Amino acid sequence: MRRNLALISASLIALAAPASAETLREAMVRAYQSNPTLTGQRAQLRATDEQVAIARANGLPDIALNGQYSEDFIQANNQFIRPERSVTGQAQVTVPVYLGGQVKNATRAAETRVLSGRATLRGTEADLFTAVVNVYMNVIRDEAIVELNRQNVRALEVNLRATRDRFEVGDLTRTDVAQSEARLQGAIGQLRTAEATLIGSREAYIRVVGTEPGTLEAPPALPGLPADPVEAVRVALENNPNLESARRASDAAGFDVKTARAERNPRVSSFLRGSYFNYLGSLGVPAQESGNAASAGVQLTVPIYQGGGPAASVRRAEALEGVAIEQVTLVERQIVEQSRALFASWQSSLQVIEASEAQVSANRLSLEGVRAENSVGTRTILEILDAERELLNAQVQLVSARRDAYVAGFALLAAMGRAEARDLGLDGGPLYDPEVNYRRVKRSIFDWGTGPSPVPVATPTVNSAPQTPVVTRPLEPELQRDIDSMNPKVDQ
Repeated sequence: MRRNLALISASLIALAAPASAETLREAMVRAYQSNPTLTGQRAQLRATDEQVAIARANGLPDIALNGQYSEDFIQANNQFIRPERSVTGQAQVTVPVYLGGQVKNATRAAETRVLSGRATLRGTEADLFTAVVNVYMNVIRDEAIVELNRQNVRALEVNLRATRDRFEVGDLTRTDVAQSEARLQGAIGQLRTAEATLIGSREAYIRVVGTEPGTLEAPPALPGLPADPVEAVRVALENNPNLESARRASDAAGFDVKTARAERNPRVSSFLRGSYFNYLGSLGVPAQESGNAASAGVQLTVPIYQGGGPAASVRRAEALEGVAIEQVTLVERQIVEQSRALFASWQSSLQVIEASEAQVSANRLSLEGVRAENSVGTRTILEILDAERELLNAQVQLVSARRDAYVAGFALLAAMGRAEARDLGLDGGPLYDPEVNYRRVKRSIFDWGTGPSPVPVATPTVNSAPQTPVVTRPLEPELQRDIDSMNPKVDQ
């Protein structure tokens, strides 16, 4: 499996592009550094880290100081010692000795939830990279579709001019001209729809990646894809981060049950207490104006009856553990379905690509033949228009299938746990290490300690320019057409 991960990394690293172009790797690096979904999940994990220190704090010594100043403006007549004012102070140290297993199990639950949170963060990374691939390939697809529609409009404009010329010399009828005009206007409307779709895809790219898309390079190949759905499911069940997160959460819920049961156990603590009083000269007996005391001991608490609260807490924790157990099964079912469906979608798209390539080639030959036959009077203008439309549809289907195959393939890698930052070898700086914060806070015992003040990490996109349907990426040679040479009768 590691060999496959290395292949993925090497494939992305080897992708070279001109300085003016943008690669899929660069888009992933930008999203990894500044996407708010991912940066927010990192902050959520840091909050989860603190639960370990909170759980451990219940088993550490507790030190408290109490002070009081009082004025007795009404005093009972039967008191022999009647100070008018007093100052008292008390210091106490309490050390838990045995809490019935509460601290131990609560700490284990918190530590297990940290592991669950890390797996969730890995899943968020994979989901983000899948989203980056999605918007990246959408822009490439929609740019191609816009160019194909523009190419089609230019072809229909040439065809309309030729049709009008032939109508002027009596070779064609007004119906032929009307058919050509109608088909051209329909193509213009279809082009405007494609341009709006491209703008939407570019805006989605800005939302996910954080920057405007430049000239996007073709993505690298996706090695490490499974040979069959059985292998896909097997690898996914071993490596999928969402399933690992659910399993860890289930383990943590088991520790919660033990924590709840510990509420019924005896507790032992030791204490050291010291006190001081001073009547501030209001007693009138100098020898008794002030004094102090100290004591130490061990306290045993044996719960006898707590109103049914501990039993309710245990039942609640057991029910929540049942929820967590069922969630594991639910996530497992989802992964099995997702892996099989994505494999089928990927394979289907590959077959559509193969068929579409053959269809484009055949439609190109068909269009050339229909045009040639029309020149000798054996084909009608409508048949030329239909051949133009069939070629366009086949070309659109081809670029859409290529997009679908790549997106499905990458999503399949993500489901198999092979599409995280550590797998892709991103080199835009050090990868986020969740253990750094955990090591910093897990044994923190200082009450006045604070972390760094939260500041925005994700970059806003409000200053990005509104996107346009301008296309800078040329069509692939197999999709290009020499419009001016399609109908030599235009210049006659």
